[in-house]
Amino acid sequence: MSDDDTLGPSSKQWPIHALLIDQARVDDSVRSSGYPGAGTTEDPFIVDWVVNDGGNPLNWAKSRKWAMTMSSALTCFVVAFGSSAYTGVMTELMINFKADNLMITGGVSLYVLGFALGPLLWAPLSEIYGRQYVFIGSYLAFVVFCAATTADYNVASLLVFRFFAGAFGSGPLTNAGGVISDLFYADDRSIAIGVFSLAPAMGPTFGPFIGGYLGTKAGWRWVMGLVAILAGVSWIINVIVVPETYAPVLLKRRSEKLSKETGKVYKTAIDIQNGGLAPTKVLITSLLRPCELLVVDPIVLFLAIYTAVVYGVLYMLFGAYPVVFQLERGWSPGKGGLPFLGIAVGMFAAVPSVLVINKWYVKEAAKTQSGLLEPEARLIGGIIGGITVPIGMFWFAWTTYESIHWICPVAAGIPFGFGMTLIFQSVFAYLADAYGIYSASALAANTVLRSLFGAGFPMFTKKMYENLGTQWASSVPGFLGVACIPVPVVLYIYGQKIRQKSKYASQTVGKSG
Repeated sequence: MSDDDTLGPSSKQWPIHALLIDQARVDDSVRSSGYPGAGTTEDPFIVDWVVNDGGNPLNWAKSRKWAMTMSSALTCFVVAFGSSAYTGVMTELMINFKADNLMITGGVSLYVLGFALGPLLWAPLSEIYGRQYVFIGSYLAFVVFCAATTADYNVASLLVFRFFAGAFGSGPLTNAGGVISDLFYADDRSIAIGVFSLAPAMGPTFGPFIGGYLGTKAGWRWVMGLVAILAGVSWIINVIVVPETYAPVLLKRRSEKLSKETGKVYKTAIDIQNGGLAPTKVLITSLLRPCELLVVDPIVLFLAIYTAVVYGVLYMLFGAYPVVFQLERGWSPGKGGLPFLGIAVGMFAAVPSVLVINKWYVKEAAKTQSGLLEPEARLIGGIIGGITVPIGMFWFAWTTYESIHWICPVAAGIPFGFGMTLIFQSVFAYLADAYGIYSASALAANTVLRSLFGAGFPMFTKKMYENLGTQWASSVPGFLGVACIPVPVVLYIYGQKIRQKSKYASQTVGKSG
C-alpha cells in the first residue's frame, strides 16, 4: 500500500499545530467508532485506528511526511557534522591547550562514544513515552553542551562537554529512523530511509573542510559555535514540524482520553499484552532490550558488526586523510578536508541506485498477495555496497604515493561513499521492516556497536600508519570489508528462517507495512 492510497476523500488532515500539542487526536469519528470489548475492567474496549484516521501518521499527506523526514534528517546531519568539524581545528586545539595529538583526538572519540551510550537510554524511552518528548529534551541538552564547548576552560572540560554533546545528540540517530518507520508504508519507506541515511553519513564528510577553513579564518571557537548554532536552528525546526508519530504511544494517549471522557475502560492491545505491568518494570525491560538484541539476536548482532566496520573506517579516515594529504602532500587543514568530498560524491551517486532498487521492490511486491516482500529483499543494496566499499579502500591504499596525482586517492572515496550509503540504507530499512514497533531498539543496538567502532578507530589510526606505512595501513580496512561481504548474502538467503526464532522479529514477519 502506498501513501496516496491512505488519503481517501473522508480522511481528515489535522492541522500541524493540533498534531503537535494533542497526542490523543480524538474527534467524533474516534468517539463513535465501535471498539471490540464491553468497556469494563475485565473486558475493556480495545482501541485501534479507525478508518481514514487523521491521527494515524501513516494517513498523513505525503508532503507532510517528507517535511518531517527532512527535518529529522537535518538533526542527524548536524550531530554527525559536529563529530568531524572538530577535526579541522585539532592542530589549533593542541596549541591552545598545550595537549598532544592523542589527547585532542579524544574529542572525536568521546563524542562518538556518546553515540554508543545515548541510544541505550533514548530508544527505550521513545518506545514508552514517544519520540517527540524524548527528542525535545535530549536534543535541547545537545544544543547546550555544543555551546559549552566554545568556552576556553581546559582540555578536560572540552572533552567532557564533547562526550555529553555526543550522548545527548545521539537521540535522532536512533529515533529519527523510528519516525520514518512510523510515517511510511513499506513500499515508500525505502526511498525515505535512503534519503535519510545520507544525513548521518554526509555530515562527517562536510565537517573537516568547513571546520578547517573556518578555523583558519576565525579560530576554533567559531567552529564549535557553528555546530551550536546549527543545532539550535535544527532543534527549533524539528519542534515545530515533527509531532508524535509512534503508534503505540498515540493509541495509549487516545485510550486514556476516551476512558476519562466516558468513564468506561479503554486499553490498547499492547497494554493488555503487558498485563498492567508497572511503568518502572516496562522501562527497565525497554532499557535492556537493545542490549538483549545485540546479545541474543544474530541478525541484529551481525548487521551491527557489518555497519560498525564501515562506520569505523569512515572515522579512521579522519586520521588517514591528514596523513596522506597534509603531512605527505603539504596541504592546509582546510584544503586537506576537501578530499572528503569524494566520499560525498559517492553518497549522492547512491541515491539513484536506491530509487532503482525501490522500483524493483514495488514491482515485485505487487506480484504477491499481501503486496509486501519479506524484509530480506531490502538487503540487495547492502550486497552491492559490501563489494564497492573494499574496492574503494584498496584503491585509496595503493594510490596514496606522492608520485600519483592527488585526484586518484580522492576519487577512491566515491566507491566507498557509494557502498556505505547503500549498506546503511539497506540495513536501516531491513531493521525497520523486520522489527516493527521494536525498530528503535534494533536501530539503537546497531548504533551502539558502530559508534564504539567509530570511537575506537581514530585512537589507533596514527600509530597504525606509523608502524605499517600508508599503503598497508590503508589496506587493513579493505581486508575488513572483504571479510564482511558474506553478511548480507547469508541473511538474504537464510534471514527468514533466523527471524522466525526471534521473539521480536517474528512478531512482525509479514507485517512490515
